[in-house]
Amino acid sequence: MSTDKPSRPVTDNPWHLLRRFTDARIGLGRAGVSLPTSRSLEFQLAHAQAQDAVHLPLDVDDLCLQFEAESSLSSVMSTQRLPIQRLHSQASDRQTYLQRPDWGRRLDEASREQLKRATDVPQASYDLAIVVVDGLSSFAVQHNAVPFLRALSDGLDNDDHHWSLAPLTVVEQGRVAIGDEVGEMLNASAVLVLIGERPGLSSPDSLGLYLTWGPRIGLTDAYRNCISNVRPAGLAFSEASRRLVYLLRESRKLGLSGVKLKDRTQDDVIETSESPGNFLTS
Repeated sequence: MSTDKPSRPVTDNPWHLLRRFTDARIGLGRAGVSLPTSRSLEFQLAHAQAQDAVHLPLDVDDLCLQFEAESSLSSVMSTQRLPIQRLHSQASDRQTYLQRPDWGRRLDEASREQLKRATDVPQASYDLAIVVVDGLSSFAVQHNAVPFLRALSDGLDNDDHHWSLAPLTVVEQGRVAIGDEVGEMLNASAVLVLIGERPGLSSPDSLGLYLTWGPRIGLTDAYRNCISNVRPAGLAFSEASRRLVYLLRESRKLGLSGVKLKDRTQDDVIETSESPGNFLTS
């Protein structure tokens, strides 16, 4: 009788245990020299979701209804003396938007005239203008803008400083820098841009937050502070709001933003953590 053990058709892969801690594609295994069919199909699905996030148009009507129906957005909505301003960049359609990033950074003439008429109030000024932009993932904006603004509203309500807010604006086919033009036209001290970030293969719904003090046309990214990956599976809305309120407070105090303004909301964690010591002598 042979004592040889039967060959196992499937070899256990201990790396798959690490998949519980990350969305990164690790520990995928193999079937012969190829990926297992299930992992290959997962990749194709993620790729399709990323493409959909880029090309799916933002449902502005639905988004504005969500804003207007969200009674808990007291700080964001209750100070509105004007309806939500629906604007458009110089990129007329999605194809143009993808091919001409520079056109996505400026408002078209109709939007500029609309904003001038809507804000034709002598010497009106605001502490903060909030600009919602579709960016490279309308999916992220459609699903995450309202929950984040709900959290931000709570944060602003609890802040010692009263924040006067400009009329809320929603921009189609826009890039981050379009917020500078909107903020300048609204005479706002600071502008916050909520924008759909370039989708990854595990994050088609990532929302980005960009804060700029003293917005004006021509500023570079060096003048902005960014909080990225705001979504249910990424940075929680409450934590993103906490970091943003801190940056707003510091930005107002120092009169600046960007590379000269550091996010120190995690400093207490670093300072109170115990030193691991020297592993060579332990």
